[in-house]
Amino acid sequence: MSEEGTLIRINEKWCKGCGICIAFCPTNVLKARDDGIVFVANPEACTRCGLCELRCPDYAISVSVGGETIANKD
Repeated sequence: MSEEGTLIRINEKWCKGCGICIAFCPTNVLKARDDGIVFVANPEACTRCGLCELRCPDYAISVSVGGETIANKD
């Protein structure tokens, strides 16, 4: 978990390793394992922009701040 209660969850069963989330992350928080599945490599750098969650075509990523997901925030 990064500062200010940010939690990035990746559902490895849903992730197909397309890399879209990695490409859209402006602070290089995410990386891919050898099998292509994404993992959180640098959680402290997360700015909570939510681009990874919004761009994931498989809904495999959720970003939450204080227990509320970014996608549900106004």
